[in-house]
Amino acid sequence: MNAVAPGLTDTEIHAANGAPDRLERLTPTIPMQRPGTAEEIAAAIVWLLSDAAAYVNGAILEIGGGR
Repeated sequence: MNAVAPGLTDTEIHAANGAPDRLERLTPTIPMQRPGTAEEIAAAIVWLLSDAAAYVNGAILEIGGGR
């Protein structure tokens, strides 16, 4: 079993939950200086499901731009 732990991701969920400025406020706290994208999170999941990750087990893949 593996898990994906996404960091700050550029989606509409922030505005939908009452914090439309969340990305702007938290971006300076990310070492890569930008939020991730849904496509980047999805790419990691696809990799975990692929044969390339066949020997990966018990991992938590943090996708947070270094945060």
